Amino acid sequence: MPIKILLADDHTVMRNGLRLLLERQPNLEVMGEAADGREAVEMAAAGKPDIVVMDIAMPHLNGVEAARQIAARSPQTAIAILSMHSDESYVIRSLKAGARAYLLKDSAEADLIAAIYAIMEGKSFFSPAVRKILKEDYMHQLAEMGAEDTYELLTNREREVLQLVAEGKSNKEVANLLNLSLYTVETHRTHILQKLNLHSVPELILYAVRKGIIS
Repeated sequence: MPIKILLADDHTVMRNGLRLLLERQPNLEVMGEAADGREAVEMAAAGKPDIVVMDIAMPHLNGVEAARQIAARSPQTAIAILSMHSDESYVIRSLKAGARAYLLKDSAEADLIAAIYAIMEGKSFFSPAVRKILKEDYMHQLAEMGAEDTYELLTNREREVLQLVAEGKSNKEVANLLNLSLYTVETHRTHILQKLNLHSVPELILYAVRKGIIS
């Protein structure tokens, strides 16, 4: 019996590439293609595929919500998420929604076949960059808190300090603005970097841009 796969991605070129990759394998069969999340949910319910390979960013219904609905309606169908994002919040939300694999699009060609066979054996599979994130200590903190994002680990005061530092303010300027001692600001900065798993101010600025804290 071939492994039946449903492809869900709003880019035809991506779907075509994945179909060619999968159908080179003698025991894999692409049983359908969906161009948006809602269509993926309906096709999974009707066609009962073994695996849905799904993009995270899709019109009408995003991949995380589609995964949640498929997992609820068709629990026998496993879900592999494809994404351009290795950000921890995307990974955690996808896993909470029921995904068993999380692959980065730029490594899909190398990893997808291995991911499918791993899933069919009841295992999980992650692209190497995602695996590295999952091993980090801060991911365990997130899991313990039930949080979906490292930003949730910060106190309100730490969030204030984060934004001001990301805007380029010195410790002294931050201390004056928030009416804190220089030592307190330095302590907050240290805690912020530790909690967010960042190692420098440039990394902190990139983080703030990525999260929409500064533009």
